[in-house]
Amino acid sequence: MIEDQDARILAFLQKDGRATNQQLADAVGMSTSACWRRVRALEESGAIRGYAALVAREQAGFAMSAILHVSLERHDAKFVDEFVGRVTTRREVLECFATTGDADYHLRVVVQDMAAYNRFLDDFMFRIPGIRYVRSNVVLKEIKTGVALPF
Repeated sequence: MIEDQDARILAFLQKDGRATNQQLADAVGMSTSACWRRVRALEESGAIRGYAALVAREQAGFAMSAILHVSLERHDAKFVDEFVGRVTTRREVLECFATTGDADYHLRVVVQDMAAYNRFLDDFMFRIPGIRYVRSNVVLKEIKTGVALPF
């Protein structure tokens, strides 16, 4: 369980990962040295996995986004490992979740346009052995997106 001070640090860093240690310490009500030690401990424990810029997808040239529902023929380790190994190497796949329900996996994919999406399906997804089906939902509008946890 995350302590209150660590939760405040994490909440602030999720809003502004470029804040200085002084700004962070002031915002969470700690000394700069104590704040620095806590941030380092959060990084070392893996609670903070890294820092990144949030990029506007469409402005970066990725006009199309889709959610793929993927089901495997069999759940043999061979097919699962093959699928996971291939999917994790593709830059177009932003997220991949193993799920319950009708599909075994849900993927969030971004590409430049419909032609690029068609190539992604034909040249990649449909060539992975052991896939029973791939169903696509094209994202028409992003209502809410985010990566910040609700501290």
